[in-house]
Amino acid sequence: MGDRLKGKVAIVSGGATGMGGAASSLFAAEGAKVAIVDVNGAAAEARAAAIRAAGGTALALTADVSDAAEVAAAVAAAEAAHGPATVLFNHAGTIVIKPFLETTEEEWDRLHDVNVKSMFLMTKAVLPGMIAAGGGSIVCTSSISAVAATPMEVLYGTTKGACHMFARAIAVEFRDRGIRCNAVCPGFVRTPHGLREVAELQRLGVDVSEAALAAQQGRIAEPEEVARAALFLASDEASFISGTHLFVDNTFTAV
Repeated sequence: MGDRLKGKVAIVSGGATGMGGAASSLFAAEGAKVAIVDVNGAAAEARAAAIRAAGGTALALTADVSDAAEVAAAVAAAEAAHGPATVLFNHAGTIVIKPFLETTEEEWDRLHDVNVKSMFLMTKAVLPGMIAAGGGSIVCTSSISAVAATPMEVLYGTTKGACHMFARAIAVEFRDRGIRCNAVCPGFVRTPHGLREVAELQRLGVDVSEAALAAQQGRIAEPEEVARAALFLASDEASFISGTHLFVDNTFTAV
């Protein structure tokens, strides 16, 4: 176990599985008291139990992070258990992959709720305690899709463009209150979400074959590689980094 988050209290939305799960485990291993907020309560509790078994401190909280009342209750429970958060990882999100002309209004609204409104609700709930604690770090999960468009992902890319600017704008507004905010922007990652994205894009005729991924980013990323980038942004090692977008994509967006 390290100490890069020693003394920190971290809340991770979507922190049960995939990149969020890897981050929850890594943050705890680096000394943070972690509250995992996830719509999948069983998976959140399994992750928290694994963290505790490894000697860390973790609490599992079940919430739909697009619902204001559930977010408020989860943040209140996290603060009651661990104190105010000094790290918030806004990771919760999902994806819709379909032709634009087949995308429904309900899908449009729901994905914005899960991917964007959730960051608004979580950040608004956490910021008062974080400011009162003397400051902290917020990390938001954006994507290469915020800047690199993919067919069949107009809706998803639009939500990630919003995540991109949310992180930057929060950083600017709250800089002088001791708050840093940055976005981590993964490429294709070996998670259930990422593998489903690849499979559905291929089914719809978009070339994301192993050869195509090798050309674009060398290989598929591992969730722990994204978690380590989020750890850096969350930690005091990034003390003068705020309002930036850290791409974890092995040159996908550089070429």
